[in-house]
Amino acid sequence: MTERWDVAKSEQDPATVARLLDLLPTWFGIESANAGYIESAGRLPTYLARPADRAAEPVGVLLANRHFPQSAEIHLLAVDPRLHRHGVGRALVGALAADLLADGCELLQVKTLSASHPDAGYALTRKFYLRMGFVPVEERHDLWGPENPCLIMIKVLAQS
Repeated sequence: MTERWDVAKSEQDPATVARLLDLLPTWFGIESANAGYIESAGRLPTYLARPADRAAEPVGVLLANRHFPQSAEIHLLAVDPRLHRHGVGRALVGALAADLLADGCELLQVKTLSASHPDAGYALTRKFYLRMGFVPVEERHDLWGPENPCLIMIKVLAQS
């Protein structure tokens, strides 16, 4: 069953990022990378998702990075695993995309583990981004090391 989610651009919230990353060791199991995400959570624009029918702690977080007026990146998207496939990620990406589009941004990118790495969890991650309208653009082996090939995906928000 899909619930309705209240998503809001929020103050930075490193504690929520740390809590959600701890729930997702299969996706976020590299301690140094997690420390980097938590540090980023203290400075990047943050979107938090909560159940719409009650005031509860956030169940999802998205950190965004605006590289240029025309382009932005999803730096981190983390959702409580008990709520995967319940619309939390879709609501977070949708809120960011709407805000970026309203501000004249044209492109949104995300980096994820490439299909050349046999990780079942990241296969689901790639399917999610494909359903959200992202398309694969490039595979890189020099960003995260050869053991973690990076897939860069892009979503067109607006035509110039």
